[in-house]
Amino acid sequence: MSECSSSGSCSGNCASCGSREKEECALNEVLGRIGKKLVVMSGKGGVGKSTVAANLAYTLARSGRKVGLLDIDVHGPSIPRMLGVEDVRPEVDENEKIIPADANGVKVISIGFMLDSDDAPVVWRGPVKIGVIRQLITDVAWGDLDVLVIDCPPGTGDEPLTVCQTVAGKGAAAVIVTTPQKVSASDVSRSINFCKQLNFPIAGLLENMSGFVCPKCGEITQIFASGAGEMLAEKYGVRFLGKLPIDPAICAGGDAGNPFSSGNSPASDAFRAAAAGILEEMDKNA
Repeated sequence: MSECSSSGSCSGNCASCGSREKEECALNEVLGRIGKKLVVMSGKGGVGKSTVAANLAYTLARSGRKVGLLDIDVHGPSIPRMLGVEDVRPEVDENEKIIPADANGVKVISIGFMLDSDDAPVVWRGPVKIGVIRQLITDVAWGDLDVLVIDCPPGTGDEPLTVCQTVAGKGAAAVIVTTPQKVSASDVSRSINFCKQLNFPIAGLLENMSGFVCPKCGEITQIFASGAGEMLAEKYGVRFLGKLPIDPAICAGGDAGNPFSSGNSPASDAFRAAAAGILEEMDKNA
């Protein structure tokens, strides 16, 4: 491998590099301009990973940080609609890099931007998905970012494996999302063990849908069983980042393309506390 490839300084343009080396150099150049890479994942579907990813991205952006949001859910991309940019068709800049959509200051890229319609299926095998995910990092004009939030599909398959192996290194960590019910523990445990097997740091575990916020009085009522998040965090020795309650405003915000993470409410306070905890934990491992 050439010297420039190992340093990641040639931006993929060095004549002495082979095609594979150029790709790695270009990837290193992009990742070198991104401070933290936060991978949001869960072994279980339906836990609200995209909602968590979108609101964490907005929370971090509203704190003054430069934030990007990458949606690698190839088969069910929901981030464009949740952020109100589903009609965007990204253009290419003078360097042949894809220009991400701007969603209220958050740079966004999703495979959903490349589909002909919302209900168009993506029928790809693993190798194609792997290549596309790497392209959505390398071939996008992310620029300088403080944090890149990456929204994964459920499970421990091609998508989370590819992105974790691609961004692994300084400044990369995962946030594991669970629901309060202990029945979800075994599925979520697989994601924790997935990260441990890859030696991929875990910034913490979030318990989503933890209680219901009354829209009239603001009181939180436990409508499901609770405790799975704290139990899993203690069992595996990871940080518990808190409980995110069900709030009708969160659902309304996602449907309206304006994620809910501002103002004063139990839910917005929980997102701010979670974001602060994630950054603190990632700084410890920097």
